[in-house]
Amino acid sequence: MHFYRDKVPDPPRGLARLRWYGPGLLWMLSAVGTGSILFTPRVASQYQYELLWLLLVVVFFMWVMIREMARFSIVSGLTMLEGMYSLKGPRGWAVWTIFIPQLFAAAVGIAGLSAVVGSALATFLPGSTTLYALLVLCACTVFTVGGSYMRIELFSRFMALILMAVTVVSALLIAPESKPILQGLAFSWPEESELYIIMPWVGTILAGSMGIVWFGYWTASRGYGGGLVGRERDDELPEQLRDEQNKSATQSKKGELKHYRISEWIRVMTGAATVGVVGGLLVIFSFMVLGSELLAPRGILPEGTDVAVDLTRMLSELWGAWGKILMLAAIIIAIGGSILANQDGWGRSFADMSLILARGKRHAKQRGWFVESIDWLESKTGLAIYNRTGLKRLYILLVTFLLPVIIVLLFRNPVQVMSASGIIAATHTPFIVVTALIVNRTRLPKRLRPGVFSTSMMLLSGIFYLGFAWLYCLRFF
Repeated sequence: MHFYRDKVPDPPRGLARLRWYGPGLLWMLSAVGTGSILFTPRVASQYQYELLWLLLVVVFFMWVMIREMARFSIVSGLTMLEGMYSLKGPRGWAVWTIFIPQLFAAAVGIAGLSAVVGSALATFLPGSTTLYALLVLCACTVFTVGGSYMRIELFSRFMALILMAVTVVSALLIAPESKPILQGLAFSWPEESELYIIMPWVGTILAGSMGIVWFGYWTASRGYGGGLVGRERDDELPEQLRDEQNKSATQSKKGELKHYRISEWIRVMTGAATVGVVGGLLVIFSFMVLGSELLAPRGILPEGTDVAVDLTRMLSELWGAWGKILMLAAIIIAIGGSILANQDGWGRSFADMSLILARGKRHAKQRGWFVESIDWLESKTGLAIYNRTGLKRLYILLVTFLLPVIIVLLFRNPVQVMSASGIIAATHTPFIVVTALIVNRTRLPKRLRPGVFSTSMMLLSGIFYLGFAWLYCLRFF
């Protein structure tokens, strides 16, 4: 079965493409939070620029992976999760494998991120870390629940540009020499390496396992290739998407025009992906500079929320109040934007997974516990839960707001709890990468499938993350 959308609008051309790069900036905000703020300064404090080459390798793999996630949506009009649902085997096995563990990862991840923002605010304003963490959670939830995609994208553009400006300026102020940076491009490994410092950093550079999927959601929501085919309460796929209907038609002028337009949309998406990973790389490298130049000489290895405290203290010692304000702004924008983007991304994916798994069972005699649970929630809340937007808002409220609030209140340092969710990201990433490659190679028309280069790099990234997952699991258990 080949999925191929029926209609494709004209792609933007020339400078007009710049207006379509918002999904890249939104993805960047979702991606830089944990890896940049929590772990990069620690790695830099311990090893300075010695692992810069590893950062570049992971960033390249991330660029390859998010492009392939978005490719499926542009060609088919469906989400990658729809493609995974169509794979052979027990119905929905790939979606279930992702869905259940990610519920835990979402709640713990949001709680940890909000704790870091709370810590940053508590160093500058009167009040406790817990209080500010809860306030940030409330503010982000109100925005994501009440805002449309375009509002979220516009806000993310603004925050992403400020974040890049603040972090790059902060790094330039301490002006590191070029020699140690160039030495970091050589493939070398620290003689006394500590995996407990390196592995969480590698696993969170730019995006976790679900963060890879979200880029495809945001490009589709923006309207790339025509966006997602509307399917709010429908139980089945639209007829025109069940297969590449008329193969002779694809060889006609109309079919050639559609193929050309889709190829152009893929190029626009590639530009957005490049903006996202390059912007994220600039932010992460800036934090690597700050950790190498400010923390390493003093022998400071920050832990958890202390990252915010240590970095702001170091900058304030060098440049007074302005240094502290610069660093606080960078941390609050990076993590606050990451919370907002993660709430939207997890909400969308959970809603989509629920609708996919419930498909075809709402009117069946044997409806199952999952559909019964959704019906019960719909009757109790009064929300149109089978509507994608209503279901997304429900997941944002329950999984990325209520549960993180409970975690923040129960645990003294929710950042430590985040280490438990690392096992999910470590094991899910190679699974998602390989599964997505299978979907694109088997469910898309031959001419629009990933080529030899993209296929090879996806396989290589899957092997890379599989090895990383093995090491992570070995250490974790």
